[in-house]
Amino acid sequence: QAQVAESGGGLVQPGGSLRLSCVASGFTLDYYDIGWFRQAPGKEREFVSLISLASHNRDYTDAVKGRFTISRDNARNTVYLQMNNLEPEDTAVYYCAATQLENRVTRDPGMYAYWGQGTQVTVSS
Repeated sequence: QAQVAESGGGLVQPGGSLRLSCVASGFTLDYYDIGWFRQAPGKEREFVSLISLASHNRDYTDAVKGRFTISRDNARNTVYLQMNNLEPEDTAVYYCAATQLENRVTRDPGMYAYWGQGTQVTVSS
């Protein structure tokens, strides 16, 4: 059964850092673009970042540019989201998802096939 699973969330003070991991099972991550999304209470799920299958394309929402870095280790079937200088506004459940598209990448969550259960990130003093 193809699935992805997130880990690495937690409680951190403003200005702190966390590294989220997204591990795939039941399929090979090499052939998929991976996106990170987040959903805060009372808000819609929003795009955070993506990385294409060969890492040629990386994209970030403006709110996290310069603070978050996405990377992948295909040998470990894992994608990472390094989050630095965290702000209270980053508090949300973070999800990773996988998609296969030809010759393009997308921020649209509706285009992603496999989703994890999410990991909670709370930024608070």
